[in-house]
Amino acid sequence: MRVLMLTVLLHAAPAPSGTAPVREGAVIASEPVAPETRARLLRREVAQVALAQVKAPDAAWQPAQRDCAGLIRYAYRTAYRRVASERLSSPLWRDARGGPSDFADAETLISRSFVPLGRGVDAREQLRTGDVVAFRQEHDAGPVFHLMLVVRPEDRAHAPARVVYHPGEAGARVRTGILDSLATEAPLEWRPVPANAAFLGFFRFKEWMS
Repeated sequence: MRVLMLTVLLHAAPAPSGTAPVREGAVIASEPVAPETRARLLRREVAQVALAQVKAPDAAWQPAQRDCAGLIRYAYRTAYRRVASERLSSPLWRDARGGPSDFADAETLISRSFVPLGRGVDAREQLRTGDVVAFRQEHDAGPVFHLMLVVRPEDRAHAPARVVYHPGEAGARVRTGILDSLATEAPLEWRPVPANAAFLGFFRFKEWMS
């Protein structure tokens, strides 16, 4: 996948520090938790995992899986392993035919496992951690899809929403930046605004729609 030329995000402020990291494979909740609490814990873990990759990718995240969709798959799977490991008894994703699958590329993720939220400012304001910003860039060899993972603190007054993404090139590092800066300062083809035809919209994992 082509490297993203987003100088705004390349020089964005470093990811904010969070709580102490949780040991890989550890389960946060040893007892069943209410759905609302579980959803909050899952989002928190997705944020922690995604931001940790900005500093250095986990060894458990296989190099062959390191692209924009791979970051989302890894963050989600790790979060479920820590919070609700029983969910992993079946695959999280759907393939192009709609069947259960452990793998899905960027296009298949947003078309089969995520639900569109819209493309406007109202949808952007309602984003939560784990939501996805999606683009489709047209090239001579065909369309290229790119996804960015949203990380939004529960206390919105003290920190802005961020995007975390892998640019797609082998060996590239995971990057992060401010969502509002992406919408106003990035090249037009990478702005998540209705005026950008390459912007597909904001998406949310189907199981997190309630």
